[in-house]
This record gives sequence, C-alpha cells and structure tokens, in this order.
Amino acid sequence: MSDQFKALVLNQKGEEFTREVKSLDKSFLKHGDVTVKVDYSDLNFKDGMILKNGGRLVKEFPHIPGIDFSGTVLESQNSKFKEGDEVILTGFRVGEIFYGGYSQIAKVNGDFLINKPKDLTSKQAMILGTAGFTSLMAAFAIKAREEILLGEKVNNVLVTGATGGVGSVAVLALSKLGYNVSAVTGKKEKSDFLKSLGAQTIVERSELDQDARPIDKGLYDGVVDTTGGKILAKALSHTRPNGIVAACGLASSYKLETTVMPFIIRGVKLWGIDSVTAPAKRREFLWSQANSYIDFNKLSEGVEEWGLEDLIKNSSKILKGEISGRVIVDVNK
Repeated sequence: MSDQFKALVLNQKGEEFTREVKSLDKSFLKHGDVTVKVDYSDLNFKDGMILKNGGRLVKEFPHIPGIDFSGTVLESQNSKFKEGDEVILTGFRVGEIFYGGYSQIAKVNGDFLINKPKDLTSKQAMILGTAGFTSLMAAFAIKAREEILLGEKVNNVLVTGATGGVGSVAVLALSKLGYNVSAVTGKKEKSDFLKSLGAQTIVERSELDQDARPIDKGLYDGVVDTTGGKILAKALSHTRPNGIVAACGLASSYKLETTVMPFIIRGVKLWGIDSVTAPAKRREFLWSQANSYIDFNKLSEGVEEWGLEDLIKNSSKILKGEISGRVIVDVNK
C-alpha cells in the first residue's frame, strides 16, 4: 500500500481556524504502535465541537480529528495485534489529543483497540461507534437494577434526547431488553422513526425541560439521559424507588440543579457513564453483545453516509440538533 493517504486536517494560526482534506505521508503520523487502514469513522457531538473550532479539546495543531474508527491492521509493534486483524477504536481521547479516524490511515496505541467481533461488519461497528457503545453501557446500567435488587423487574424506561445518536440506539437496545420505552424529543416529525425503533410512548421535550420538584410522581424504573440540565433534574424527580438514572450526556447543559431527596427518600441511583476510558474487558463484552441487542435493519433507516469533504460542509448540523440518528463516514469515498 502507498505511503500516501487522505485525511481531514485541522489547523490554527492565530485567529484563523481551517479544515482541509489533504494528502499526507505516513511519516506524518506520530502516535502509537499499531497502524490501521481505516474503513469507516462516524460523527459524534464531540466531533462536531472539535470540527467547529477545536472545542477547547485539541491542544496541538495541525491535527487529524475523528474520535472513532474501524478498519484493518497494516502494521503492529504491539503483541496484541497482527497484520490483518479487524479492529474497532472508540474513546481514549483519540481525535482530541491523539490523531483520529478522519483519515484513510491511522496510527494509535494498541491498548486503545479491540478486535472487532466476527458477527459485526466494519460499517456496523461505526453505525454504533461511541454513541452506540455509550448506549449499550447505559442500557446495561439500567439492566443492572434487576441484578442489584435480585430480580425485581424493570418495566418503564425513559430516554431523553431520543432522536440523537446515543438516544436512538438506547431506544433500540432498551426495547430489545423488553422494557416499555418512553422517548423524549422536541421533533414531533420524528415520532414514527422512534416508534419504529421500539418506543411505545413519545414525550414532548417541553414537558421535562422545566423546573423540577424535588420529588414528583414516580413514573420510570430507569432513565437514560443524554441532555443534563433541567431535563435530567426532572427525570430524577420522576424516577421510582431504587431506579437507576444513567447520565451520559450534556447536550442541554452540564449543570444539574436538584436535591438529595430522590437519592435518600427513593434510593435513586445516578449512574455516570464514562465510555471514553472504559476498560478493555468491558469494551470487549459490550461489543460482543451488540448484534444481540441492536437491529441494524431498523437502525440503518436513520443512518446517513458522508465522505471527508462532507464533514467540512455539514458537521455543524450535529451541534444545532439538525441530525437524527447516526452519521457514518466513509473515509475512502
């Protein structure tokens, strides 16, 4: 394979911030011990922040963004991987402080990689990506309530930001687990899409995006929250005794104004989801379960496929809430 490849490169000189698809040499790649031929990447909210202006996450320029990728090992100085291995990368601040996946070739620390399960294609892996992996972590956190309480059944689950990448996959996975899923959205036109993923009830966002009482009517055994702020506080107030609220996003706000009452009166558990630094064993387990809990035929209806140039033109849409479902990036397009 040629040492030349295409990548989306960010640069900043003074106040000028640029995004450009460039032809690079492999010598440009300065991190890691495993070189991967990338098939696909994807677009997450964090990617949108980085592509806008670095998002205060990128410390050195020039930089290759893209926090996820899937592909095949070309070269390895890491004993865990060999040429020809099919791999997945999500998290570990790749695309932020390390060069990322918006590139036809990537070079990363082998400890950040896992072997792709054989029942997933490279494309399916990025239909999930960080968003899907985060959703699976959250879904299994809700499921843990049944184990913590020795079999007490989870029935009703709320998903906020349900049309987004994390939310849409969460709706699908939680419905597959047999739960009655209520999906929160401000986009009425996406109600049929959410129902096709398994949502039984559509909740208007405005019903939750308001000041919350410390304790309100108990409606949900579990919550997957992607938004933070008032919506998370309201969801906590509606969580039933011993319910689990999996917090995995801050699309609305990083603030949380609540009281201790849901926690000490109802025993509600606020479970933080950190998909960036999840250990290898947990990653391998959750990725091995993906095909059991994700109906890719249903999910694919909400997937857009872009090339590297499309990221330059359209990535800001994810920050404006103008993307429903998932965007995958064919870096060879």
